[in-house]
Amino acid sequence: MSLLLPRCVEATGLMKTKGIVAIFALALSIFCSSSIYGADGFDSVRCGSDVRKALVGRKMSNETIVVLEERHKDLGLKDVGASEISERLNVISWRICGEEYVLLEDKDVVRDVLKFPKHSKDTPAFIGSCQLNGRDVPGTAIGVLKNENGVAILPAVSAWKIEDKQMKFVELKTEGLRCSRDGIITADGGL
Repeated sequence: MSLLLPRCVEATGLMKTKGIVAIFALALSIFCSSSIYGADGFDSVRCGSDVRKALVGRKMSNETIVVLEERHKDLGLKDVGASEISERLNVISWRICGEEYVLLEDKDVVRDVLKFPKHSKDTPAFIGSCQLNGRDVPGTAIGVLKNENGVAILPAVSAWKIEDKQMKFVELKTEGLRCSRDGIITADGGL
């Protein structure tokens, strides 16, 4: 009988250890799954930090805009609009920390981020087609135009081409670059 007692005590101690490990593993999995569930690409952004660096490569949430804006009040997060570039690429504009940023997303993963310049009725934002010295520029461009009354194709103040294959914004020289008024995308667009 004396030989069984130490083994019984040893087995009880082992069971307690296994139980503690199991409880710890369960708690860790609950903590991790709840933080992943509420996570989105904006979780890594801090006002005053490099927004582009914080967002590139991050997976964005498919939650409603209202939920995202509410979760990130500290960033002053505000949806500004979105455009579909292709079946897999979208550009989504957000106001973050008082500045406008355009995210190029490939299936909810941020591939590039552009800090977008200020725009107004006199200098509206656009996305669409452009011409360089009268010749069509292939692909889609995004930027800011100089508004001129009665003119269908406006001069570009700043512009970037959206490279589908490289999945990034490439700056365009604005000398001789004119873009369609039809591409104006903002309420302040001077339509």
